[in-house]
Amino acid sequence: MPSDSLQPLVGGRSNYVWRVLGKTSCVLKLYGLGSRNPLFSNDPDREVSSLKALAGTGMAPRLLDEGAFEGRRWILYTHVTGDTWRRGAEHVAQLLGRLHDQPYFGTSPKGPNGSQQIGTAAFYILDRCFGAVRQQIQDARPLVSVPKTNFITFIHGDPVPGNIVEHDGTLTLIDWQCPVLGDPAEDLAIFASPAMQLLYRGTPLSDQEEEAFFQAYPDRQVVERFQLLKPWFHWRMAAYCLWKTEQGQQEYLDAMYLELEALRRA
Repeated sequence: MPSDSLQPLVGGRSNYVWRVLGKTSCVLKLYGLGSRNPLFSNDPDREVSSLKALAGTGMAPRLLDEGAFEGRRWILYTHVTGDTWRRGAEHVAQLLGRLHDQPYFGTSPKGPNGSQQIGTAAFYILDRCFGAVRQQIQDARPLVSVPKTNFITFIHGDPVPGNIVEHDGTLTLIDWQCPVLGDPAEDLAIFASPAMQLLYRGTPLSDQEEEAFFQAYPDRQVVERFQLLKPWFHWRMAAYCLWKTEQGQQEYLDAMYLELEALRRA
């Protein structure tokens, strides 16, 4: 493929992504080798399966091709022309509600379910940290136990603002490399996370935006479950931001303190 037909795209934090210019614009994603990320996986098989399963729904790009190059997987999918999400949290809630209503197609692993498993995931991250703040976060562990739910659905796993594209009056989710069969409250937590909103949008959701988001999500029981698990989600995300900071990504430091403040309020 001629190099002048490839336009690098910004925003990806794990893989190389280009827009392929031509009569029909599409996106070429070349996956990084392996994944050391303790919270967000980077699995090309899951992305391929997701794009196939969601074909025709408008919630995901259309898969065009896939293959391997020098030991790395790649996929080619349609380019969604638009802007990354910045406002209208209620529309994201409606999109996630539609996604969580989709039938499970049997290829994704199960995600964390209940406070015990979320806590285990947080300790897994903290075990990879070494700074003095590690003990501060560990000591902030929530105490209220929340049991597992039997209501598990297909979830995106990473619906941050950078993975939501606004176009033609609608929204499409991109970057499908870490979906799981799990508690839909997980997707609500990742989107509403103060850290993820700061990193991808530049500011956390306001109180009004957060209220609009949860009011618009169609399943009240999932929202109520999120509220119970909220301290655990903030605690795990604070641990993740600490790990990212210690990996040299200093922009995660302010994000970590936002999560700790949200945990204190919760």
